Amino acid sequence: IDMYVEGMFDLNELLMTYGFQPAEKREQHFSNTVDKATNRYFPVFEKVLKDHGKDFLVGNQLSRADVQLLEIILMAEEIKPDILAKFPLLQSFKARISNIPTIKKFLQPGSQRKPPIREEEVPKVIKIFY
Repeated sequence: IDMYVEGMFDLNELLMTYGFQPAEKREQHFSNTVDKATNRYFPVFEKVLKDHGKDFLVGNQLSRADVQLLEIILMAEEIKPDILAKFPLLQSFKARISNIPTIKKFLQPGSQRKPPIREEEVPKVIKIFY
């Protein structure tokens, strides 16, 4: 579980910082993020699900790794809605995990999951961090 979660951190950071990139760096950051997601990270997790043959990444029950992967998938889809097009097992994984009652409730509008950054907030965040 820890190995998978640690392996997701770099992609998670790229996805988290995408919305806060200065305009002149945004397109390059987008390309880099999509490239790493589709050519490095998602193929690995697609293979893990295929080789494991279960509904979850580890064992046959929900773990932190599953929740973290779902969040990364959701974040990636926020910047590129069709990013899972080549990953049928990740698409199934997303649907399956998203329909667990407590997670489904959490993902409903108005829940605690934060929406993507609003464009008018970006300059404020850039000023703080850059």
